[in-house]
Amino acid sequence: MLTRVPLHAAIGVATTLLASSLAIAARADDASPWQRDGHSAVRLLAGSRSGAVLLGGIAFQIQPGWKTYWRVPGDSGVPPRFDFSKSDNVEAVTVMWPAPLKFDDGAGGHSIGYHDQIVLPLRIVPKAADKPVTLRAEINYAVCEKLCIPVEARAELGFNSVASTEDSNLRAALDTVPKPATIGDPNPLTIRDVKRDGPKNVVVDVVAPDGRNVNLFVEGPTPDWSLPIPAPVEPSPPGVKRFSFELDGLPPGAKPDGAALKFTLVGPEKSYEFNTNLE
Repeated sequence: MLTRVPLHAAIGVATTLLASSLAIAARADDASPWQRDGHSAVRLLAGSRSGAVLLGGIAFQIQPGWKTYWRVPGDSGVPPRFDFSKSDNVEAVTVMWPAPLKFDDGAGGHSIGYHDQIVLPLRIVPKAADKPVTLRAEINYAVCEKLCIPVEARAELGFNSVASTEDSNLRAALDTVPKPATIGDPNPLTIRDVKRDGPKNVVVDVVAPDGRNVNLFVEGPTPDWSLPIPAPVEPSPPGVKRFSFELDGLPPGAKPDGAALKFTLVGPEKSYEFNTNLE
């Protein structure tokens, strides 16, 4: 049987279908296609197009049992590298790093990084706020089980959505980035003191609530510093968790006196970054 549909109803249905298809396309434009290799996948995420600074992200999926690395990989590993220079209408991109984990590297040391899924938030400054923005990223990273496999990927994504479907994911990732803090501040999780103990040893006293496990990482003033991961000291003085590390891994000619160090203190729920100059 043939059913006749009034013209205005047909137009209404067509308009609804068109709106739905446009919404699906808009949602698809909030993330680039996954770039996959044998053990991982990576893509770009775009937040809402609003304000002078845009929020984006680099999303990784890591195969179970494998890991990738933080900006400082620890005793072994390869830090990720990103090149955004081929982007359109992008003045600057800042990569933000969620609090990392510490892994046994299988060789008596530890590496620092992530497993399963992770989103690195991006702060993107356009050259012109009223013009289109297209982010193009060359992404070089490594995934490791017992051996490390280098991965090269390229991704491209425009920032078009007034209200991106990735906004909640990006805000959640941003919440996991360690917050700036000051040594000696009154937070329940904090660094109380950093001091030299002899010419090559540095001691860091940490306050943590309820004796809960925490990790401490240290970086030098430039990427060519390769300082060891601070190790817990047992027994520690009452009321603190003491860590120590040797001033090893300095680049040739570098002096530790007065060096700008960054400490990342990672607790079960919150994490903080501390900047200080070594005495």
